[in-house]
Parts: sequence; structure tokens; C-alpha cells
Amino acid sequence: MRIATYNVNGINARLPRLLEWLDEAKPDVACLQELKADGDRIPIQAIEDAGYGAIWHGQKGFNGVAILARGAQPVERRRGLPDDPDVTHSRYIEAEIDGVVIASIYLPNGNPQPGPKFDYKLAWMDRLIDHAAALLVEEKPVVLAGDYNVIPKDIDTFSVRAMANDALAQPESRAALRRLIHQGWTDAIRALHPEPERLYTFWDYQAGAWARDAGFRIDHLLLSPQAADRLVAADVDKAVRGREKASDHAPTWAELR
Repeated sequence: MRIATYNVNGINARLPRLLEWLDEAKPDVACLQELKADGDRIPIQAIEDAGYGAIWHGQKGFNGVAILARGAQPVERRRGLPDDPDVTHSRYIEAEIDGVVIASIYLPNGNPQPGPKFDYKLAWMDRLIDHAAALLVEEKPVVLAGDYNVIPKDIDTFSVRAMANDALAQPESRAALRRLIHQGWTDAIRALHPEPERLYTFWDYQAGAWARDAGFRIDHLLLSPQAADRLVAADVDKAVRGREKASDHAPTWAELR
């Protein structure tokens, strides 16, 4: 089972690129973020025509997450986190597919920091950590996939100096991600691409970031022990980022036996 996470940065604006990638990569599961759409603005017919069943937690113009399954219909388990600090934001959806529990996550950006947006980011991460602990108790294969908006370590950014004041690289953001991982989750990319290898998943549209390979790694797939035992491959479909009118993220994936 190949499970991918892909922040599409507007599902309608990037629909040709999304459909192109689904046809080429054929992931069994695709977790999408930043749909920026809801209701009849979700292009469900095009997704179904591509061979995927879908569930989504949308929001007009902002946020939004979805889970797509090739040749199947995801069975929704939950939308939104328990005790979500702001239920107006569509940032979490969870499904079960072929015995694997999969979540699509769009964690708050948190900029500018310090301030209320950063406080909200940290509060949201606390709720995610609590829910992740409950998922581990189930002792099932679980994949928490998404745009975490956290750069785990200095090696995961092109420039420590450039990101020094950004919410994505603050000590508090990194500490929260470590708390989550230390519950017993495996970072799929780092498990198979250990340091000092650099792999980025995001390149800004500004300042020629893509041409300069000035990226950072913020899209992650965290695996429960039962899923990590089945991990056989993980990578970033970097070339997708370089296509015309592409998202500023590249699809990132893990493959389980």
C-alpha cells in the first residue's frame, strides 16, 4: 500500500497537476491538504473518474483536507480533532482503508510569531498529540500524513538563518513534534533517508526558491509501530513541483507491505 501526502494549494487551481500525478504515481491512498474548497466546489466527479473514492473536510477559500483511495471508498472515522481549539478550521480527517487507519493533517502555520496564530498552532499540536496517543492504544497500523508546518531539524531547511524567526522552525514547534514522535511514531522519510541526506518537500514561489533548491521538509508521514514494521519504501516526488502551475509542495509517500 502506497500512502502519499500532498498539499495541493487549491484543489481546483491545481486539478490538472493532481490528476496527472494520480495517473502517473497511482498511490493507493492520497491525503490532500489545503483544498481551499467545500461543497460543490470539490471536483468529486473528476476524482472519481480518475478511479478514486474520496472523503473530505472542506472549507471555503481556506484549509481543507481529504483522503482519496484508489478503487475503494475510504471509511470515515472522524473529522476534526477532539476538543479542537477552533472548530471553524478544516484541518483533520481520519479514515480506515484495508485495515490501516490514515489521517490527513493540515497543521496551522503559526505565523507571525509570537502572537495568537502561534499560540493556536501550539494548542492544536497539543490536541493532535493527545489524539495520537489514543490511536496508539488501538494497536493498529496507523499513518498520520500531512503538512505539519514544522521543520524538524536544521538539516531539513536550506537556510537556518532564513527560517530563524519563522513559526515553522521555532523551538516550541519542534519540541511539540518531538513529543508526538517520542510517543512511538516513526518518521517514514527519515527511517529510510537518514541524516545527513537532505530531502525537501516545499519550495516557495518567491525568490526563485525552486530553481535554487531552497526548500524545506514540512510534509511528514508518521507511522505507528504496526505500520513501521511494514515500511519498505519512502520518498518525495520532487519533479512534480517543477511542472507548470504546480503546487509549492511535492507529493511525499511511504509504502507498506
